Amino acid sequence: MSGLYRKWTDRINEAWMFSCLVIIIMLPFLLAAGLYLKSYLIISENNLSGLLFSDIWKPAENKFGFAPFIISSLWVSLSALVLAVPVCLLSSIYITQYARSSVLNLMQPVIDILAGIPSVIYGVWGILMIVPFSVKASEWFGVHTTGYNIFSGALVLLVMIIPFILNILIEIFRIIPEELSEASLSLGATKWETIKYVLLRKAFPGIVSAFGLGLSRAFGETIAVLMVVGNVIKIPHNIFDPGYPLPALIANNYGEMLSIPKYDSALMFAALILLAVILVFNFASRLLIMRLERYS
Repeated sequence: MSGLYRKWTDRINEAWMFSCLVIIIMLPFLLAAGLYLKSYLIISENNLSGLLFSDIWKPAENKFGFAPFIISSLWVSLSALVLAVPVCLLSSIYITQYARSSVLNLMQPVIDILAGIPSVIYGVWGILMIVPFSVKASEWFGVHTTGYNIFSGALVLLVMIIPFILNILIEIFRIIPEELSEASLSLGATKWETIKYVLLRKAFPGIVSAFGLGLSRAFGETIAVLMVVGNVIKIPHNIFDPGYPLPALIANNYGEMLSIPKYDSALMFAALILLAVILVFNFASRLLIMRLERYS
């Protein structure tokens, strides 16, 4: 009897754990399906290429061009990622390879605090500090700006994604076996040569994954970027132009536009684009990681 009871208990536990796994796997598909159904009105009445590549945004005239919002999102997210790569990578190498263990013990709560600060506080800090700095920086290049632009949004986003990426990179370098470093050093390699040719090579798939996840995180940030990016509906041509990312479009207009079916559908389509871009980034980074692991 006890054996039969244990057998059925195991089956029940396995069943509900498998059900939880299925729910997690299905979540992206359910999100995509829900957003597609809500945005079907605008998709059915407009050409898809026109929606994605047109820069004309006149909802009153049934003209919904999402190009300014898509390009603004790419400008802000990629600029922040480019700035984050050297900062996060070099910091993680120093913390794990050069610094004493006390430095890591000090940095860990600092990173956790930065990761836990609400987005709106970063936005207020951006208005007080980054926007004036952006005005000064633009003058160095002979450009006049209000400070509310892509550059300001990228700097605020940079500070927001640093703890997220840095935490992952530190763990990646910490789990590399010490035997690899010891073997390289015993063969006469210097500390930097060991890091450059052994550790970075071993950690490269994880590094790609960390920055891929960081890019996805950056693409969806809303409030802080919304507060400093300018929110002007036009295609930005440089980092000192104002932008209007997709999350800002949704956050600024969703509540008051629910009563207008086409506008509501357009905002749902913006969310669908956002989801699609993040999924593409994640799948691309995963494929790259698989290819790197195959040849490493």
